[in-house]
Amino acid sequence: MKNCIFILVVSASVVGAVAAAVASASSARPSNAAHAIPPASSFSARVDNVWFPLKPGTRYVYTGVKDGIASRDVVTIAHGSKTIEGVRCVVVHDRLYLRGRLEERTTDWYSQDARGNVWYFGEDTAELDKNGRVTSTSGSWITGVDGARPGIYMPAHPRVGESGRQEFYKGQAEDHFRVVSLVSTATAARTKSVLLTQEWTPLEPGVLDHKMYVRGVGTVFEQTEKGGNERNELVSVTKGA
Repeated sequence: MKNCIFILVVSASVVGAVAAAVASASSARPSNAAHAIPPASSFSARVDNVWFPLKPGTRYVYTGVKDGIASRDVVTIAHGSKTIEGVRCVVVHDRLYLRGRLEERTTDWYSQDARGNVWYFGEDTAELDKNGRVTSTSGSWITGVDGARPGIYMPAHPRVGESGRQEFYKGQAEDHFRVVSLVSTATAARTKSVLLTQEWTPLEPGVLDHKMYVRGVGTVFEQTEKGGNERNELVSVTKGA
């Protein structure tokens, strides 16, 4: 089932709300305190958080720009799982194409705790040259290896002003998030709730990103607001069976 037309309508209808939220968002950085990690037995590879659902077989396609170059990003939720430090995680494949050529391939691992929070347990990423050879794996990490720790990627019930650390591998992966706004938008067919977050990392102090999520869909839009030229918009989603 494809929802591309509805997604584009939603994105267009919230531009004003997002612009206002971005303009009013504080540039101050909240504390980087880590969340306490629940026991492995409380996690599940079934991720059904309404803001970041990861149903196996689902495929998201995004188009946009990266460093001024036209991009296409294909995200696929795999049917298998991976166990990390005793926690079963859903596997997500991400393929980034620039000018039609595969530029970066990434595998991410997520798990959901009993409260509904989605945790990020690591990623295996590789940048490729024009011949498909790996040129860099910078940013790769996995929980439990060399001091790396998971973080909450998406809270079960996001609140405006809520913040936290999404990942931690010193010097490689230190992303943080802050909830900027929660708004509702109406189309001719239905009303949808939209979540806007701010993301940054102390590893790139001059860069600030914003991401938009639609309840029941997931990530629909992301853009670098400071320190870069990157933008992605969801153009289609094919839901898994």
